Formats: sequence, C-alpha cells, structure tokens
Amino acid sequence: QVQVSESGGGLVQAGGSLRLSCIDAGLRFGDYAMGWFRQAPGKEREGVSCTNWNDRRPYYADFAKGRFTISRDNTKNTLYLQMDSLKSEDTAMYYCQALRTCGSVSGVYTGEPRFDNWGQGTQVTVSS
Repeated sequence: QVQVSESGGGLVQAGGSLRLSCIDAGLRFGDYAMGWFRQAPGKEREGVSCTNWNDRRPYYADFAKGRFTISRDNTKNTLYLQMDSLKSEDTAMYYCQALRTCGSVSGVYTGEPRFDNWGQGTQVTVSS
C-alpha cells in the first residue's frame, strides 16, 4: 500500500538548489528500488532518477545527470533528491514511488513504477 509523503519543494531562482525528501511508511523500504518522477503542466509524467534496493547504484534521466543526486536512508524509509543548478524547465510536481525496474537500457534511463497510486507530490517552481 502506498503511503508516501513528498516534501522539500518550493520556489527557487534558476541556478538554485532544492532537496526533496520522500518518506514511505507503507513499505519495507529496503526491499524496493525507489525513484523520483516529475510531471509538468500539460506533459506526461517522466522518470527522473532511481536507486536499487541492493547496490544503491543511482540512475538518472539525461536531463538530471550532473545536476541531481539521489540517495536513500533505508533506516528512515526515506528517499532524497538533491537538485542543483535548477532550470526553469525543471518546474514540475515531483513524486516518489517504488519501482518494478531501475536501470538503463542502451544508455537510456528506465524506471517503471510499481504501484498505480501516487502521493500528492511536492511542487518545484524555478523562476528564470
């Protein structure tokens, strides 16, 4: 059952930073790959980054590479996303979710959500 709570979003100027947090009280957190998604107005939800439950190796969508850093604390059931050098195109609602798959195929990021239900997300707005 999904019991996620995302936080840390806000309004920031281009070039600034934010750190998002996600707590999932409904999972044995350490058993799952976890990831971040985002959805901008009028666009489909897209994967941002993910980390596997075992090796914790991070994977990133191309737009996130070099700017975003994903991390997790299984003891706190918490997932983080440090976002630096933010751009106006990063403006979106950000969600976290357990994943069926986390990795890359031929260099292309893949992160398939595990559940149909989503949390409320946290809004990130970057002003130019």
